[in-house]
Amino acid sequence: MKLSVDRTSTIGLVAATLLAASMQPCFAGPPFLTDDPEPVELGHWEIYGFTAATQVRGDNSGTLGGVEVNYGAAPNLQLHLILPLAFDSPSGGPTVASLGDTELGVKYRFITPGEDDWWPQVGIFPLVEVPTGNAQRGLGAGKMREFFPVWLQKDWGDWTTYGGGGYWVSPGVGNRNYWFAGWLLQRQITKDLALGAELFHQTADTIGGKETTGFNFGGIFDFSEHYHLLFSGGRGLQNPAFTNQFSYYLAIQSTF
Repeated sequence: MKLSVDRTSTIGLVAATLLAASMQPCFAGPPFLTDDPEPVELGHWEIYGFTAATQVRGDNSGTLGGVEVNYGAAPNLQLHLILPLAFDSPSGGPTVASLGDTELGVKYRFITPGEDDWWPQVGIFPLVEVPTGNAQRGLGAGKMREFFPVWLQKDWGDWTTYGGGGYWVSPGVGNRNYWFAGWLLQRQITKDLALGAELFHQTADTIGGKETTGFNFGGIFDFSEHYHLLFSGGRGLQNPAFTNQFSYYLAIQSTF
């Protein structure tokens, strides 16, 4: 059924608000939403050039192009920065793009088992999203937001599994604090290719909003020791029209 212009505009505005509050730029563990506790090694860098978006009924928005930088500042300690060029493209309305909300974080791994130990790695990765984007245009949350997660990881042979979750503090009119949790299983298929799948759940982030459960499939392909392709795609299984009809992430990563 074709939507009228007025109804489409309303849905687009609601969708943009939801996405700005919950889906952008928060691809925590590229190329997935679920993250891991493993920091960048001391003195080393990870730099990503990426694009990501989520489509809901009446709206498509995300990061048109962004830069993520991670640095191993101390043993088991990583500093983190994301600068996104956000966009919002509502049905029946103009596409807008500008600087989105800036993400800052510190990852700290406080349990580091040996190769023969049965227990997992464990770390924390608190994030702060600074409202540098224009919330009125659907390009930011409009308020400072914080995320306080705990992540676990276990490796054996060619397999890796990690996950966990945490609590988002999301102030603002109509917003509510919410929980996010996810888990991933990944396998090294060849020397250069790893593939994985995640399942995640997020409680409602707005008053009267919808919670969502979803999945992503993706992987990492190593062009060389220092350059890598990261990709994922998926959708929501619960309330997808309002939360996630389709989403993707694509990045080139440089490590040194």
